[in-house]
Amino acid sequence: MPRMTEKALTADRLDADSADGDRASEAPGQPPSPQRGRGGRLWAVSKQRLSSADLGAVRFFSRSARWRVGRTSAVLISRLGNGWLYPILALMIVEHFGSKAGRVILAAGLNAGLLHCLYPLIKRMIGRPRPFRMDARVLSLSGVLDEHSFPSGHAMTLCGVLVPIVLAWPDCLPAALALLLLMGWARIATGHHYPSDICAGAAFGFILSYPLSVWALAV
Repeated sequence: MPRMTEKALTADRLDADSADGDRASEAPGQPPSPQRGRGGRLWAVSKQRLSSADLGAVRFFSRSARWRVGRTSAVLISRLGNGWLYPILALMIVEHFGSKAGRVILAAGLNAGLLHCLYPLIKRMIGRPRPFRMDARVLSLSGVLDEHSFPSGHAMTLCGVLVPIVLAWPDCLPAALALLLLMGWARIATGHHYPSDICAGAAFGFILSYPLSVWALAV
């Protein structure tokens, strides 16, 4: 019950902050225009429906971690995404490219460094609470690196590292997509992210890393 109360209070505070922000955006002493009123209501309803669908998807995927195999797999994959996965990828790159692996590793390292600097800033700016903080039915299966969920730093970094690998080694695209999907599933199943966090993280990772990867591989 204390956990439910804390989450309900958190949700109430977020709703109150959103409502205060909407009121503050209107000019003082002037009634909101009908168009702005309708647009605001439409946005609020759409946002609520999307948030509900997002949280419903988290509950759905978290069911796959109820059994020991699913739970262990989700936690292991998530922990690999904390950093242990990348030396393994580097060894695979060296094995495949040999003496030419340096450029690919350089591009992947530059992307990882850039994204690691950016995603904490974006998370703090957005300030979206993690799913297990908002719903008592969603359990956190492992520790978190921070308290914010949007975007997924794991998906963002992994996508940024995979981009130069796929550019230099196109045949590994199916394996790269499978790895990214596995990481996304694990982050949702552990209760740490919404599906929209994963999609946004992957999109940010691709958009930011693609130009740098093309440049680094061409040098």
